[in-house]
Amino acid sequence: MYRVTFDIGGTFTDFVLEHADTGERRFAKVLSTHHQPSKAVLRGIKTLLDDAGIEAGQVEAVLHATTVATNAIIERKGSRTALLTTRGFRDVLLLGRQKRYETFDLHLDKPKPLIARRDIHEVSERVLFDGSVEQPLDIAELDASLEALQAAGYLSVAVCLLHAYVNPVHEQAIASRIAERGMKMSVTLSSVISPRIREYERTSTTVADAYIKPIVRRYVDELGAKLRDAGIAAPLTIIQSNGGLITPQLAIDKPINIVESGPAAGVLMCAAIGKQENADHVLSFDMGGTTAKLGAIERGEPAILSTFEVDQLRYKPGSGLALNISAIELLEIGAGGGSIANLDMGMLKIGPESAGSNPGPICYGNGGELPTVTDANLTLGYLDPGFFNGGAMALQDQGAAEGIRRHIAEPLGVGVEQAAWGIHTLANANMERATRIVSVERGRDPRQYTMVAFGGAGPLHAVRLAMAVGIARVIVPVGAGVGSAIGLLVAEPRLDYSMSKPLMLADGVQQTVAALLENLRAQAVDDIRKLARGDLEHRYFVNARYLGQGSELRVAVAISADGAPDLAATRHNFAATYRRTYGYDEGDALVEATDWHLTVTRDGSTAARAPAQLRTELSTELRAESAVHSRRAYFPESGGYIDTPVFRRSALRTGQRVEGPAIIEEAESTTVLPPGSTAALSDAGNLVIDILGGAGHGA
Repeated sequence: MYRVTFDIGGTFTDFVLEHADTGERRFAKVLSTHHQPSKAVLRGIKTLLDDAGIEAGQVEAVLHATTVATNAIIERKGSRTALLTTRGFRDVLLLGRQKRYETFDLHLDKPKPLIARRDIHEVSERVLFDGSVEQPLDIAELDASLEALQAAGYLSVAVCLLHAYVNPVHEQAIASRIAERGMKMSVTLSSVISPRIREYERTSTTVADAYIKPIVRRYVDELGAKLRDAGIAAPLTIIQSNGGLITPQLAIDKPINIVESGPAAGVLMCAAIGKQENADHVLSFDMGGTTAKLGAIERGEPAILSTFEVDQLRYKPGSGLALNISAIELLEIGAGGGSIANLDMGMLKIGPESAGSNPGPICYGNGGELPTVTDANLTLGYLDPGFFNGGAMALQDQGAAEGIRRHIAEPLGVGVEQAAWGIHTLANANMERATRIVSVERGRDPRQYTMVAFGGAGPLHAVRLAMAVGIARVIVPVGAGVGSAIGLLVAEPRLDYSMSKPLMLADGVQQTVAALLENLRAQAVDDIRKLARGDLEHRYFVNARYLGQGSELRVAVAISADGAPDLAATRHNFAATYRRTYGYDEGDALVEATDWHLTVTRDGSTAARAPAQLRTELSTELRAESAVHSRRAYFPESGGYIDTPVFRRSALRTGQRVEGPAIIEEAESTTVLPPGSTAALSDAGNLVIDILGGAGHGA
């Protein structure tokens, strides 16, 4: 029996077919079809099954990472959504936190809300902070609002009432009234999707969930039907932003949890590779055709955020749409292989616009006219035009060079090679800035980390990026070009629950905290029955801060041997995390908890299975003739274009060392080794690159 995984990206859809018993794997990449994503999915699965000579009925599991929710938010192409809120609070969503992410910028851009003010309706009711009802819900007024929503043709409604996280009685009454009236609208309640304090973040999360719910439902239902029509009866499983797997129904019920689905899978793969190569601290670098994503793994575990921002401006905290969801820490920038290079007031600029899969870069030959990072890499000799995507696509190197000459080189008065190198270098500079945000600005010393590079373009740029920030070792795993699809194979079912209860972490609240944790555990029971069987592991976390501060850190709640919360040990965990983040702590100062979290996984799933070593995919003939050849590639340290040795990765032997400058090719990606770097295959089959003068190895 076999498992199939696929990750739909902005340019390519990546696939892995794994034999359930032997771990043998096959990879595939096909251009994404954004107008109908299932078309590319079915094409790629058919390619894998035909190449392996197996029937669709032999597939026992299908695992999926998707960007459908993310794209709907970023492109503002969700369903028409209304918001019902407490009278007097109509503008909470539009005002936000009233906190400037750039204090001295007089022309500050704010994220565009998902809905307009005319989509927000008020209802008369009032629940106080302690949960008591001061003003009952006005049913007659509610009915008038619902009639207006129905007449206007809204497809989805978000309900976010003041203090509903303490007492949801009025939100539940609104949902019941919508059902009684037979209204065919999706409904999202803040008390279900985000029962936490801070009115703006709760409202933003609730609206975003409602905004994408009809789209996700339609997408998941259509994909499931197409797979069944193709003879694949295996259950479909979808990965969430937190790296955990859920059923399609749970994704439909709470679609906000799959907003960062694809990138999360890639970070899981990096964590597994770090364990293979004894690297506890890892920075993940995923560069595909449309974007580059960076994440962090601490002590073998992906860093998890309890509040996440999507569509950030200038990569600044507070500049994006706030979402109260558990998500793997990621920073995403518009710097992929398909990112378009252009001139802005005489200065070279890369992205965030992307050529995508259609028309794609000029070198794809599909009608693209604007030069991209991939066109520059081809012109610099880093890519083999006859072996791109394992030879499935023939690249047009002359067209790429001509496009760079016409749009970049001639207007700037430089040669084509200088223009191409400028595009490559500027793309690296953009990613270097993002790497420093993920590392230095968040209290991490990049010199103490290993970088794991994947994605179709990641290994090509990774070594120079690592050199720029002081990282000493880069790992390019087996199948790096389809890394997120591989990450799905090491994912486990996972569910996250949160609730707010501000209190001091003092000895007198022991029973209160125990009751809170039990409440969270009770919330998970129904969902767990739908998702996972066998022994489960329950882990608790708390957002805490020193009394008087305005932001929190997420730390583990210590549990004593008798199963009770250990508040003294939890305060110690907070102090250690605070010290690690800011360089000091406040000693015996009072610690205040705000939000409480529960994570449910299968017992032992924290020790993620490492990816099995992949057998070579190249034919015997290719393998025999591809040990080494050469082509001219651009390395300014060596004087420009030089004859550069080119290795096929499948021909390398374990322990064999390759000195830069050199190029190592495989079907799904290409690794470029600048001077000063040395690569060798590890026992696990990963390409481990050491950089001259590096500071550490992330151990």
